[in-house]
Amino acid sequence: MMTVTEFRLRRILAQLGAQEDLNFLLTNRLPRRLATRFMGWFSRIEQPLVRDLSIAAWRLFCEVDLSDAQEARFPSLHAAFVRALRTDARPIDADPAILTSPCDAILGAHGRIEAGRLYQIKGLSYRLADLLGGDEGLAQSHEGGAYATLRLTAGMYHRFHAPHDLRVESVRHIWGDTWNVNPIALKRVEALFCRNERAVIRLAVAEAGHAVTLVPVAAILVAGLRLGFLPEGAALRRTGGRTLATSARLGKGAEMGWFEHGSTLVVLAPAGFDLRPGLVEGARLRVGAPLMRLPDPVASPML
Repeated sequence: MMTVTEFRLRRILAQLGAQEDLNFLLTNRLPRRLATRFMGWFSRIEQPLVRDLSIAAWRLFCEVDLSDAQEARFPSLHAAFVRALRTDARPIDADPAILTSPCDAILGAHGRIEAGRLYQIKGLSYRLADLLGGDEGLAQSHEGGAYATLRLTAGMYHRFHAPHDLRVESVRHIWGDTWNVNPIALKRVEALFCRNERAVIRLAVAEAGHAVTLVPVAAILVAGLRLGFLPEGAALRRTGGRTLATSARLGKGAEMGWFEHGSTLVVLAPAGFDLRPGLVEGARLRVGAPLMRLPDPVASPML
């Protein structure tokens, strides 16, 4: 005989399941590329009424804080999405032993890279080499290292920054789909990050040249990534998947690029890096906050 409490609990769970079904249907079963192209066009409209109504709708449905933005007003919804912040808005942890969060984000799956795999969400793993476009050598270089999945919601600050003093060694754009990257989709679409459009940004971090990799992953209504340190940064899709060599040097906290909506950034570090103690899934991070600790300098590899 089911108790009243058990009945209510099952009813709540059924309602939550229905809401998840609806969310997944609305954000993934529509023509994703078409919706993304439309949003890219619509968000750039600078007509005052369209701008004001679209920004108002965005703020109604998303948790948006524009109080730390560099500008007080924006010509379009897109300009608000990719807003710059005041120079003092994100203090950067100056400790040279710390790799900082490159973006404002909600921490998703994180931990140690083992047997060439990492987690998309609890219970669902994927091959690192697949995320990296089949680069088995690069995947192997991160074996035993740490990783963190950083999800940017639609209302967050969308620019990302250098997590340490570094040299950008190469960038490779990988074509793909535009699945939503929210937790509901992550539970239902196997190897989702490996299916979506993304870039692989290889870094040499700190004086020791630790091989850290950033993988920005696009999503529905996004599929736009800009890299300020590259001449091709505004047109990565036209590079045909070629690996673009670069020797750009950036100081810790310097801007690297931006997403054109919310998305995900996967941080991959080699063995010897440790995630900051106390990090839990769902934690909110900001640019410049401690994310990982670098290896002991005594054990660091030489360039």
